[in-house]
Amino acid sequence: MPALIRFSHLLLLVLLGTVLTGQAQQTPDTTRLRVGQVPSMRTIAVDTVNVLPTAADTKGWLLLDKDIQLELDGAVQNLYNFKYDKAEKQFRSLRRRYPHHPMPYFLLGLSTWWKIMPTNFNSTQYDKLFFAYMDTANTYSERLIKADPRNYEGYFFLSAANGFDARLNAERHNWRKATVSSKRALNYLQKSREANGLSPEFLFGEALFNYYAVWIPDNYPLLKPVLLFFPKGNKQLGLSQLRTVAETGFYTGVEAKVFLMKLLHNDEHQTAAAMPIARGLALKYPDNGYFARFYALLSFDQADFAECERVSRDMIAKLNAGMPGYEASSGRYATYFMGYLMQFKYRDLPKAKDYYQRCIVFAESNGETDGGFYLFANANLARMADRDHDVVAARRYYAVVADKADHKSEQYKEAKNWLKKNS
Repeated sequence: MPALIRFSHLLLLVLLGTVLTGQAQQTPDTTRLRVGQVPSMRTIAVDTVNVLPTAADTKGWLLLDKDIQLELDGAVQNLYNFKYDKAEKQFRSLRRRYPHHPMPYFLLGLSTWWKIMPTNFNSTQYDKLFFAYMDTANTYSERLIKADPRNYEGYFFLSAANGFDARLNAERHNWRKATVSSKRALNYLQKSREANGLSPEFLFGEALFNYYAVWIPDNYPLLKPVLLFFPKGNKQLGLSQLRTVAETGFYTGVEAKVFLMKLLHNDEHQTAAAMPIARGLALKYPDNGYFARFYALLSFDQADFAECERVSRDMIAKLNAGMPGYEASSGRYATYFMGYLMQFKYRDLPKAKDYYQRCIVFAESNGETDGGFYLFANANLARMADRDHDVVAARRYYAVVADKADHKSEQYKEAKNWLKKNS
């Protein structure tokens, strides 16, 4: 993806004030792998941590209702453990009692989001339902604000729902719709932040702003002119705020943990700090394939191969059983790790080949063939075929490596040299 498009995508992510994980934050499966190593916006000041609202009547705010939180605790756990039916049954029960409140529609939309996310956004079967839930949440949020302009709960849901809408539209390259929704999210985030002192839920959006407002110009210096109207930020403050939300947030706590572990691993290069978060999520939500594959990746990165193997075998078993949330992406991770372990730990080359070939099939079935595990699986199979004097197979695998690898990489040079010698 060209840099400008990647920036636009990430910019839309930053405009959330919501609970998203973006393509720029999707974990690249090349991250420090041992394997195969072979339109203008208004300026918003977001430099404070907590702001206590004045003269705000919180009566009737479901977001702050402890009884509702107690009631929905099991539903939230089920949502993140991919027990969608159980979670949505409770969310629909909430909707029957509060049919004109945005919360039940937002939570149903969040559940739908987590059906899309494990596929790396390749599945579109839930798109219409997702947009319908978020549109409904917006409608009822606007009614809350019309009745009481200081209803910060309404602004929170408007910011969150519009942010989600922007994110999925960006994934689908519907840039006009994504831009409109992201601007709305910005506007409502500015208003909802006045309630930061009431609940960590309100602080989450500001945490993302503080981090990404610095991250973008640091990583895309050529785009600094585009950022003249972008809010000033503070990365360390953003990380600190994310930790606060991760520890104390009820509805946004898990989402904050997801962001925090990915930022620490991918951008801050603090994998050791990300590991306890990843482990905690994977153990608390053992049937969440997304958390499992991230934990397996960090275990691999930290050379905890026993744990990586355990989690990978579990992912493969759940994928074979057809459990929800275990998609081709999970299979790609798990089979690559198992192939590597069979090759380098157990020295079982037939099994290694089988796992690598399965990794390739998973990657191709999901369209995830731009490097990463797909590239490394082909490279390792090419080397094994060469050692076995299987020129036909080696040529097939090296041709893929030459096509997919960065032209400055050692893999590319290796593949081109072999193909030249064996032409």
